[in-house]
This record gives sequence, C-alpha cells and structure tokens, in this order.
Amino acid sequence: MKNLSSSEIRQMYLDFFKSKGHTIMPSASLVPVDDPTLLWINSGVATMKNYFNGTIVPKNPRMTSSQKSIRTNDIENVGRTARHHTLFEMLGNFSVGDYFKDDAIAWAWELLTSDKWFGWDPAKLYVTVYPKDDAAKKRWEEVGVSPDHIVEQEDNFWDIGEGPSGPDSEIFYDRGQSFNNLAEDDPENYPGGENERYLEIWNIVFSQFNHEPDGSYKPLPRKNIDTGMGLERVVSVFQNAKTNFETDLFLPMIHATESYSDGKQYGQDPKQDISFKVIADHSRAVTFAIGDGALPSNEGRGYVIRRLIRRAVVNGQKLGIKGAFLYKLVPVVGEVMKAYYPEVLQNADYIAQVVKSEEDRFNATLADGLNLLNSLIEETKKSGKSKIDGAEAFKLYDTYGFPVELTREYAFDDHITVDEDGFKAEMKKQRDRARKARNADNSMGVQSDVLVGVKTPSEYVGYTQLEVKNAKVTDIVADGKLTDATEDEVAQVIFDKTPFYAEMGGQVADKGDVLDENGNLIATVEDVQHAPNGQNLHTLKLHRGIKVGDQMTLKVDAHFHSKVKKNHTATHLLDQALRDVFGEHTQQAGSLVEPNYLRFDFTHFGQVTEADLAKVEAIVNQKIFEEIPVTTTITDQATGKKMGAIALFSDKYGDKVRVVSVGDYAIEFCGGTHVKNTNELGLFKITSETGIGAGTRRIEAVTAGDAYEYLEKHNQILTNAALKLKSQQVTEVPDKIDQLQETVKALTNKAASLEAKLASQQAGAIFDNVQDVNGKKLITGVVQVSSMDQLRQLADTWRQKDLSDVLVLGAEVGEKANLIVAVSDDTIKAGVKAGDLIKAISPKINGGGGGRPNLAQAGGKNPAGLQDAMTEASKWLSNLN
Repeated sequence: MKNLSSSEIRQMYLDFFKSKGHTIMPSASLVPVDDPTLLWINSGVATMKNYFNGTIVPKNPRMTSSQKSIRTNDIENVGRTARHHTLFEMLGNFSVGDYFKDDAIAWAWELLTSDKWFGWDPAKLYVTVYPKDDAAKKRWEEVGVSPDHIVEQEDNFWDIGEGPSGPDSEIFYDRGQSFNNLAEDDPENYPGGENERYLEIWNIVFSQFNHEPDGSYKPLPRKNIDTGMGLERVVSVFQNAKTNFETDLFLPMIHATESYSDGKQYGQDPKQDISFKVIADHSRAVTFAIGDGALPSNEGRGYVIRRLIRRAVVNGQKLGIKGAFLYKLVPVVGEVMKAYYPEVLQNADYIAQVVKSEEDRFNATLADGLNLLNSLIEETKKSGKSKIDGAEAFKLYDTYGFPVELTREYAFDDHITVDEDGFKAEMKKQRDRARKARNADNSMGVQSDVLVGVKTPSEYVGYTQLEVKNAKVTDIVADGKLTDATEDEVAQVIFDKTPFYAEMGGQVADKGDVLDENGNLIATVEDVQHAPNGQNLHTLKLHRGIKVGDQMTLKVDAHFHSKVKKNHTATHLLDQALRDVFGEHTQQAGSLVEPNYLRFDFTHFGQVTEADLAKVEAIVNQKIFEEIPVTTTITDQATGKKMGAIALFSDKYGDKVRVVSVGDYAIEFCGGTHVKNTNELGLFKITSETGIGAGTRRIEAVTAGDAYEYLEKHNQILTNAALKLKSQQVTEVPDKIDQLQETVKALTNKAASLEAKLASQQAGAIFDNVQDVNGKKLITGVVQVSSMDQLRQLADTWRQKDLSDVLVLGAEVGEKANLIVAVSDDTIKAGVKAGDLIKAISPKINGGGGGRPNLAQAGGKNPAGLQDAMTEASKWLSNLN
C-alpha cells in the first residue's frame, strides 16, 4: 500500500480525472446559493443540479471535484461509529450526457488498481450491481473483476422521487479478517452488508431514467454519470487506520484536545474516545461552516452550528476541559486542510472569535440545562416514579445539547433511570423529519430539453453599444416548445447578436424595444435570461407575429441601462468599503442592482452602528469624488486572482473572465455593466441597514439623481420642521428642539405635581370613607388620575397609613378603565387575595387582570363600569366565607 497523505490522495483523484478530460471544479460554499431546497451542500452532485436538469449546459460535460459537504441527519452517531461525520469531503466525477457505463467503470477500476494511481490489490475489491443491470455486471467482468467478487443487490437503484434515477454500483474494500466483527455465518457478513470488514469506498450512479410525476420511468434524453467517494474512508484505507479518526484528517485535532484535557489520552478509554472524536469532527464542521458565512442562531443552518458547538462543549466537559476551548482548534483545522482550503487559515481569527463567543454563551446555557435536569430528577423522586420522561430527556438533548447518556449518568446517582423508549420515539420523529427533508434536498427535478440542444451562436455586444441593427431571429420558444414562427402574445427569442444584458450577478436585465426596418415597434423586451448554452434569451411581449430569420433592430432603454450600471459600480465600491471598515472576513452574501436603488447583503458578526455606516458612506463618496477610472480586463482566472480580484462563491467562472477594476481600490470578477469613471455616480447615499438573518446584514442605497432626490426629500422635511419651530435657519432646529424638550420637561413635572396634589386631595376624601363589610374594612372609589402609576402611588400611601384591610380604586385613563386592588398582610392570612378580587370585578369594565396576593391590577375598555366594579367589590367581600 502506498504511503500517502490525505492531501496527496485528494490531488491524485483529481489529477486522474483531469487526465481523462475532466474539468476540476472548485469546492463550492457549504451555504447553498439560489437553492432553497438545501440547508447545506450535502454532496458533490448537489452543486451540479442545474447541469443535470438541463438548466445550464456545462462548458465541459466532464467534471470532477472534491466537495466539502455537511450532513447532520445522524448526528448522534458521530463518534460512536467508525465513519459517521458531520463534515466530509466527497470526491466525485460527473458526466452530463457524455460518457456512460463503459468508461465510468473502466476508469474507476484503473484509478483503484493501476500502480500509477492508487495501486490497490484487485483481490481486495468487490463491487455490487443491480440484478437487472446486466450491462454493468458484464463491464465489471471485462475490466478484470472476478465474477465471485460481483454481488447482486436489489437496493442498488438510486431513486429519490421525481427526477433522474438509475442503477448504481458500489465498490467495497476488504480490510481483512482482523476487521471482521461478525460471525462467519452472519447474514450481514458480505460486501454490502452491515459489517466492519467490507468498507464501501465508492458509489457510481448510472443515471439513465427520469422518474416521472406519474410514477413511471422513462429513458433520459441524456444519460449521466454521478459518483461519490468519501475522502475520509479512502484515507483510512491508505493509512491502515482502524477508523477514519486515526488518520491525518482528525488526529491533529484529537491530540490538541488531549492537551486541553486534565491528562486524558485518546485510546485509553472507549467512552472518552467518543468525546475526542465528537470534538474533532465538530471542530471541522463549525470551522468550515462559519468560514463560508453561516453563523450560530436559533434556526436553520445557524441552529446546526449552535448544536454542534454545544455537543463539543459538553464532550469537552466529560474530558475535564474547563471553559472555552473549541475555538483553539480552528487554526489546527486550518493547518490540516490548508493544501486545498487555504482560506480557512486566512480567516482563522474571525472564525475563532465567533466560536469562542458561542462557547462563552453556552456556559450559561449549560448551567440552565443542569438546573433543569436536577429539577427533573427531584420531581421524578417526589412523584414516586423511577424514570425521567423520555420527552423531557429529548428536550435536554435537543435544546441544551445533553446527550441522553449524560442525562442517564446524572440520574443514576439518584437511582433514577431514563425512559429510553420514549426518548427513542422522539428521536425517531426527528429522524423522520430529517429523512423527508433529505429526500426533498436531493431532488433535482425532471430533466428539460427544450433549449438544451439549441447551440446557435449569439453574441452579446451591450458592453459597447445599446442599439443593434439587422439582428436575426435564430430560435423561438412559444408555449414551451421550439417553433419556427409564432403569433402568441409572449415568446422567448434568441438573436444572433444582442445589446440586451441578461440578468446575472444580481444585476437586472435590460429593458427596451424590438423594431422593424422602418422603426415600427414589433415587441417590447420584458426580461432577458441565459439559455442553457449561454445565449441571451429574450422574453418578448409581441405586438405582431415573428418568425425565424426575421431581421430586426434591438434598442436598449438607455436611461434604464445607465442607472443600473451606476448602481452596479456602487456595489463594488460598497463591497470594498465594508471590508475596510469591518475586516476582510466580510463577504458579499447577495445583491440586487435595480435602476432606482441597490441592495447589498453581507456577512458580519455583530451590530452595525450609525458611526460604522457613516464611515462606509464616506469612503464610497470619497472614491466617487476622486474620479477614478473604471476599467475591464479579459483574462484567465489565475491571472485575475493575481491581480487581486475578488471571486464570489455564488458565481461560476469560465476559462475567460472579466476583471472590473475601480483603479486599484476595488477589483472583482464581474460580468456586469459599469460606468467608465466613478464621477458618473455623482453621489452615494445609504437609505437603510437591517439584519436579515443570523450574521447577515442588508444595506440599501441610491446613487446619482436618486441620491439627490433622497437628500432633497429629507431637506424638505427639515425645512418644514424649521418653519413649524419658527426658526430662521434650519441650522437652528437642533437648538429649538432642545428648548422645546426643556419646556416639555418642566411642564410635565408641573403637571405631575398638580396631579399628585389632586390625587392626594381625592385620596383624603376617599380614604375617610371606610366601609365595614363582613368583618373587613373596605375603601373603594373612582379617582381622577392620569396613569396606573398614580393608582399604585395611592395604594402605597394607603399601605403606609394602614387605613383599611382592603383597597379598591378605579380610574378612567384616556378611553380605558384601570382598576387596582390592595390587601393588607393580615387580611391575606385570613384568605383574602388581591388577585382573586380583581378577577371578580374586572368583567364590569370588560377587562381582565391579575397580580400578587397583596396587589393586583386590571385594565378594560368600559370606563362606564367603574362604579359597578366598586359595588361588585363590596358584594364579593360580603359573600366571602
């Protein structure tokens, strides 16, 4: 067996398929872009949905990748099994309508067995096939697999509902008798069974059918190959590791954790080893997830991160680790993965800051969980039961991160057990929910071929001209079908050349007109999108019929286009200004460039102050006033990155890229339209800033004429305020407001003083009117006060003077009625409670209330019922036993 590191194995896989004509695709962000069906990127093929469903035709139908992925459906198994992980890397090779079974099988066998590549012993390899897939079985035999190493499996058919499906072949590595954990005659002791000896290392899916909505299976117009090889498993084979955790992908984090513990060592105790494994696994997942822009929160992917951090912290406590420690593993993860993911180390300080903040916060949560657990134990003991309810144990697990075994250990000391069946039932409910979500996550949709085969050339010329004459209609789609002519009101059309920008990168599509040779309007352009093969596909509202071959004049709305390009250039300046103010960890998380405003989403851990926004706005305007030239360079990706260009995870870049440079200040890969000089923006003004999710903020802004209108509108507001304040200049407004506030404060104090005197006078009259009801002294009355606070002050005065046993006061405040009831301490002992009395009388004012035994209050909508409430209080007290 070759002695290879994980980095070498990953690169060898990619190099092999590159030698077979595949394009190496970069590992996409774990946070899905424009795919609401996915919580996380959970496989290599998840990043290629649009290629497989025909939405986009790839430049090269052969692709390969090592894709970081997250799955948390079986999180409770992490650390307990040899190969369960939350974050893993999926090596894959993909064919979109190109090669199929023959090549996929031959290349898989070559990679695994050739001395130039993996060089594994063929005798140790087994494959499984779908029983009806004779072609696959025959091909495996042809490449050299012994017939007795080919196992037919009925479940070797990849099918997740509507969309592409087909038979698959799984490849297993025989790790030898020393790994055998089953009896020889055990029905699971075979390649493909549930055992430790035969390790599944690769799955090759022959996607050849569409699973139709009616349940039928129809041959795909283009057969595809989708494969997945878990890097962690392959590394365990090369490094002869008992589990994935004894490899160079995990051991550095395990050894670091040893140094934080109270002397515990990995390999000494199986129970402790589980904690070491959980921490190593979760440290990788949270590091990559936060590095890709996700942040801890109470929902969605943020909750996943929070849960992983909490599980790691709880397991750290089991190892005797006190205080925050997980954040220290971030740079360790970065070192392990730096060969393929250098960005982790580059952002390590920021990622560690986020993790530590969450760890510190969880210490209090952990204490709350322990308090809840102790309460549950005490309640269980008092009730005479011997088991903690399963649902409560699951709440501890799900909300506070307490594994059930931890709950069991705590309860054991008090001779209390846990309702394991009830816990498992709650866990099953969660798994069922996850399984349903997983099926939806992987669905790609039925393949569509309307435009996949349309490859007629179409040139976009809108970077330099906004009007094109003699543009020829090459393709028409009407009513969902290709046609040579249409009279429909709406149609999609491709021209051989066009000045209309197709929506991309957040920039909206151009609008405009389609004219005939005499300048007569033929159609208006409502929208422009990219067809699967990259052409600009125009949605036209037709005023007359058209046909393929027609030649027309295409004219972009120049004013609309100009406003859009100004706002697009502003997003580039804003992006860099945000990095200047908040740090390089800040990433663009989405944008929208409209003619009248721009919207820019960005990742940021923490609040954004008015001072921060002022700095950002000032930087952007300074760059506008500096009149910086905006230039575009067409080059390759490598050269663009050397130029310092920022690339976005959300965008896919071809061999040739456009690098847009605002001087040497803001440099980005971008296919959008831009001004020639920043002075064209005129002015930049932020109109709003809000949080839109965990760690994601949104800025809206305007430029040029829209910025002037925004400022003018606010100037008018200020001018009107000056007039109302009788100020000669708007600059006097702040001083006038200060003066008014002082006056209001003085008047408010005076009014309060007068109200207090009035209340005191009323109180004197009311407090003198003491009734004797059922052996209790009662004072009631409706007073004139301005708030419930003044009613409470009267009640305080009553209590200090010990004027009666019970006090009931009411007041009309505005259009509402307020009631307050106070009861002396001795009267409470006799069974009279303020809360009971308030509930009895509040219906008279169409309200409700409550409070403590000595003081309660209520509000209602019927002030006319206040006097009735006083009468009802006397009746209630007289009927009290």
